[in-house]
Amino acid sequence: MRMFYAVIYTIIWPFFNLVHPHRAIGRERIPEGGVLVCGNHTSLSDPLFLAFAFHKKYQLRPMAKAELLRVPFIGWILKRVGVFGVERGKSDVGAIKQAMKYLKEGEKVLLYPEGTRVRASRGEESEPKTGAAMLAVRCGVPILPVYVPEKKRWFGRTPVVIGEPYLPHVESRKGTQEEYEAITADLMARIRVLEVQTI
Repeated sequence: MRMFYAVIYTIIWPFFNLVHPHRAIGRERIPEGGVLVCGNHTSLSDPLFLAFAFHKKYQLRPMAKAELLRVPFIGWILKRVGVFGVERGKSDVGAIKQAMKYLKEGEKVLLYPEGTRVRASRGEESEPKTGAAMLAVRCGVPILPVYVPEKKRWFGRTPVVIGEPYLPHVESRKGTQEEYEAITADLMARIRVLEVQTI
């Protein structure tokens, strides 16, 4: 899978970089080992911006809506570069187990807490879910907040900000729903703060 990822990365990178060059801020903050990468989500291109900001050294394992993986050929490619699906609107135990497996194996899992694209420019409101908080606590891995601007620059460098990794704290052994909600609110605040580094 890593070799296939490297091949696809090498093929797509020149074309994507021509149209949407980026400027990675804080790449040195990416920790070694398992980490849950969490960011805002405003467009389909967000995972690509992050994948290229992380370079081939740090392969991302994005969690995406399951129907995307059912698209002929596109789904086949996505599965082989490490994307795994989640059935939205219900508790998908299989997706949770897959994410936990990757994290425990030292992989970098990309998850969008809001679960779908949210564009503030259209007045859309964020409704983040607590899944990311639960995964980080249960697996004992840090959360790495990231930020990609809603407005991407065509043929101009779009800043991609990588924040500081941190371990969420809970008083109980596995965490309570209230603790997960508090962690999620704190995470979204950390993501929003990164916006100032794009100015």
